Amino acid sequence: MTVHFIGAGPGAADLITVRGRDLIARSPVCLYAGSLVPEALLSHCPPAAEIVDTAPMTLDEIMARIAKATEEGKDVARLHSGDLSIWSALGEQLRRLDRLGIPYTITPGVPAFAAASAALARELTLPEVAQSVVLTRTSGRASSMPESETLEAFAATRATLAVHLSIHAIAEVVRRLLPFYGPDCPAAVVYRASWPDEQIVRATLSTIVFKTADLALERTALILVGEALGHDDFRESALYSIDYRRRFRGG
Repeated sequence: MTVHFIGAGPGAADLITVRGRDLIARSPVCLYAGSLVPEALLSHCPPAAEIVDTAPMTLDEIMARIAKATEEGKDVARLHSGDLSIWSALGEQLRRLDRLGIPYTITPGVPAFAAASAALARELTLPEVAQSVVLTRTSGRASSMPESETLEAFAATRATLAVHLSIHAIAEVVRRLLPFYGPDCPAAVVYRASWPDEQIVRATLSTIVFKTADLALERTALILVGEALGHDDFRESALYSIDYRRRFRGG
């Protein structure tokens, strides 16, 4: 018996890996985060599968259900939204499974920031403009931020920022970023990237609060800030230049 942790992607049901889909299809038990994972993905479950929405459950309850499946010799598909590497509560579940001696696999998924980049049709790293992307958030009830990880510290690098789980505090986010990026820096908010009700707001850092004020956006909105979002006059990468010699092209 194995627990298969699967990144279910940002929202669109077809933005799941083939491996993830196939693991769902052969697991007789499916635990999914119903508040964020689209129900359409459950169509891949076997006809007689037991499907459990973990949104109202505690970690103890989730682990108890996994332990029960272990006793029954049944594989579990454990679906989380986006990718499992960030803000997925994966670490605490793996720690408990290790203690219980229950085997598991991990299948990555499409993260929200990648879906947002696609929705905006913008590369987040451009030559000589930005070569780093910082994935961060503001403190919340579920998890506070380490003292060293502040918006100001990240903004000092002028990297492209992808601020998750912070749409409720967008005015505070903007206030803290303005001294570093300036009022004219491109900014965007992508709400429910890849879902049917996706919304995109393009603005500058000084206007993004006003442009989103009446939209009643919730936690699934991502704030993006950085010059890469608005630059069209950047230097082309040397990678495909006729003068750039490399081992795959005359190197």
